[in-house]
Amino acid sequence: MNAPARIEVKPKDYASDQEVRWCPGCGDYAILKAIQKVMPTLGVPRERTVFVSGIGCSSRFPYYMNTYGFHTIHGRAPAIATGVKLANPELDVWVITGDGDGLSIGGNHMLHVLRRNVDLQVLLFNNEIYGLTKGQYSPTSQIGSGSPSTPEGSVDNPLAPCTFALGAGARFVARSIDTSVNHLGEVVSRAHAHKGASFVEIFQNCNVYNDQVFAYFTERNVAADRQVVVCHGEPLRFGAEGEKGLRFNLERFALEVIEPGKNGATDADVLVHDERNQGLAALLAAMKGPDLPVAIGVLYCAPGPEYVSGLYAQREQVQATRAAPDLDAVLRGGHTWTV
Repeated sequence: MNAPARIEVKPKDYASDQEVRWCPGCGDYAILKAIQKVMPTLGVPRERTVFVSGIGCSSRFPYYMNTYGFHTIHGRAPAIATGVKLANPELDVWVITGDGDGLSIGGNHMLHVLRRNVDLQVLLFNNEIYGLTKGQYSPTSQIGSGSPSTPEGSVDNPLAPCTFALGAGARFVARSIDTSVNHLGEVVSRAHAHKGASFVEIFQNCNVYNDQVFAYFTERNVAADRQVVVCHGEPLRFGAEGEKGLRFNLERFALEVIEPGKNGATDADVLVHDERNQGLAALLAAMKGPDLPVAIGVLYCAPGPEYVSGLYAQREQVQATRAAPDLDAVLRGGHTWTV
């Protein structure tokens, strides 16, 4: 019998027949296009792909993907996605969430899916605001952020998603930007190739309630000086001509910006990125302007034991070493009562 012809799948095949309903100009459009563009390159059939979301603007995502999907409840996408992966490990499971959904009401669930190292991809859209419910401040909103729930400005210390993920024990942590379609695709591909829980923070502009909040490092005229694109094994250099670099200051135990050739700094002083180094990843995740650039790319990648395969292996071992269960013995064992 002849094998069936392999059907070539294109990005447009991942677009559903649903009307995309985000505000005009929202960064979610760019992310959707980037994901639809990268999906055909991953080698996973659409019928084995599942997108799971919670509540929020980002959580409309499963409707717009021509795959399986669940639009679940606020903050619980990681828990439901874990259940999906446990029920059928052959499925390729993606969690789509936002900074509010994933790190406020869903913070506990996010923590556990990362520490367990469940084999799925978490894409967290961070716009530092609650967009769907009309602009309240979120766990990632900066101090001083004005909103309907903080009319005088937020006094909360903001949560840094990648720092949170590293602290929770994530084995893959990365960042990208909504409008950097090619870079975002590369990061998502790396996240998918990782065996275990992958956490990707995507800086996403909310042009209605928090417009240009990331402009200080994403605008084209400043990006070269305010972003450092990290790549394993390559020096941590940035600037229009790569004239700047990051050096580790032993006295302050912190990263600092240098310009090789000036003030005694040399090329040898520039740190080389090692994505297996969790300490370096933590320092990169904590960097923010104006004195330090924002790190973009794969900050940390150190594969470790994966939860679902470990659980299945344990079950098989138990089944192989124990006698077949006797339901009657279970019912009649222990304390019983005669009524």
